[in-house]
Amino acid sequence: MAITPVKTLVTEAKEQIETLSQEEAQARAEADETLMVDIRDIRELKRDGRIPGAMHAPRGMLEFWVDPESPYHKPEFATDKKLVLFCASAWRSALAVKALQDMGVENIAEMEGGFSAWKGRGAPVESD
Repeated sequence: MAITPVKTLVTEAKEQIETLSQEEAQARAEADETLMVDIRDIRELKRDGRIPGAMHAPRGMLEFWVDPESPYHKPEFATDKKLVLFCASAWRSALAVKALQDMGVENIAEMEGGFSAWKGRGAPVESD
């Protein structure tokens, strides 16, 4: 049995999800229209910094935190704001957005280029 390459899974997910540009994601976040959700590993946040105001939701817990029936549900996800997920380079976030869409989450997108692009263009970053 051949394994489907992760690059293929990411490409297929990106065809089925919404991707916001860096600038649009930032503008919506500054207007308090979104909940920015950082799905990177905690070690990445400590090493590279974080987007001010973004909620950290580790990729491994995301579905559990979003599901209101889960004992791990986080009330921050019970919002009318658009969820904008991001990781380091927009691969994990594409798969995560697709997974949440499959769960029934509708008001959701990923941020193009992820945190690396955010930091690379000089957008606000805070350190621990």
